[in-house]
Amino acid sequence: MSGKYDGMAIGVFELDSECACFVALDAAAKAADVKIQSVERNRLKAGACVKMRGSISDVNAAMEAALAVAAPISKIVAHTVIASPDKGTEIAAAMTINK
Repeated sequence: MSGKYDGMAIGVFELDSECACFVALDAAAKAADVKIQSVERNRLKAGACVKMRGSISDVNAAMEAALAVAAPISKIVAHTVIASPDKGTEIAAAMTINK
């Protein structure tokens, strides 16, 4: 799975509302040319984590849009952008999908 994302930046954000994650990922996808890699529901809480991939500039623009939409409707638990993920990071990112 990670092969099709080689060379792409990773953007990850986690919100305390799964519903808000879908609103935010929609804003992200409309704001920039990113691919949504996964949406992972937090099984212990109501929230979810979204991973998106693209060029660093697209991921940054998408992250900005996602967080702007999410802030009024949900708590932003965490967010980050990894510009050039290491192969080990790629493996770890793929391993967490749907876990």
